[in-house]
Amino acid sequence: MKYFSIFIILVFIILGIWAVIIEPNILTVKHLKFKNADLAGLKIVYASDFHIKPYERYRLKKIVKRINAQNPDLILLGGDYVNGHDGNFTMPIEDIAAELKNLKSKYGVVTVMGNHDGWQGKYRIIKALKANGIIVLENENIAFGKLSIAGVEDMQTGNPDVEKALKGIGRNVIVLSHTPDVFPLVPEYVTLTIAGHLHGGQVVFPGRPPKYIPSKYGTRYLYGIIKENGKTLYTSRGLGNSILPVRFNCLPEFVVIEFNK
Repeated sequence: MKYFSIFIILVFIILGIWAVIIEPNILTVKHLKFKNADLAGLKIVYASDFHIKPYERYRLKKIVKRINAQNPDLILLGGDYVNGHDGNFTMPIEDIAAELKNLKSKYGVVTVMGNHDGWQGKYRIIKALKANGIIVLENENIAFGKLSIAGVEDMQTGNPDVEKALKGIGRNVIVLSHTPDVFPLVPEYVTLTIAGHLHGGQVVFPGRPPKYIPSKYGTRYLYGIIKENGKTLYTSRGLGNSILPVRFNCLPEFVVIEFNK
């Protein structure tokens, strides 16, 4: 009995080390391929939910280096750069934005704001990002050749207006949103909607739904490719963590999206 108790304690220690130290720092790359003759050959990287803590400059640099290694044509970011509800548990946005300036792609970097960005003062965050060459969309769109990106405001701290974001837009459209909860509002002609926010559940035990999912739809849009009413959504697990400084069975990721004929 004594040895069994020691074994159980060791197992919990090992799981704790894995969930707090190891898994949150493993960076995986998810590859998606879609057929679209108009966009054939285009490569996009999508990354979201950075949640950079004061001591995580190395992690941020690693993310930037790994994204650049994909040689993307366009980089899309889903927000939540800062961590926590105030400035006590995050790297200053000016430092984060200065590192993100090193992201390289043919068409540049486009982002929307997340709820943590809104809580900590989105206008300061927008100013810092723009000062470092990052395009911020708030219910607006921008075109890169045959592709248009429509970025919507955050649902918790902004006023997302999908119709406004899509105004005057072409047919090859990606809707960029922090939260997947806007998906039911997206029209069928949109090529793809991409979002983050839910962290894939962050702590996932096999056979059980995550304890906390910040979505009114529960697990409906939790993670991965979701097809609904002729539309396609991809919800990323994101890069960081919030509330609890842990990840379990839910590896951090950024996404490489490629189009072919």
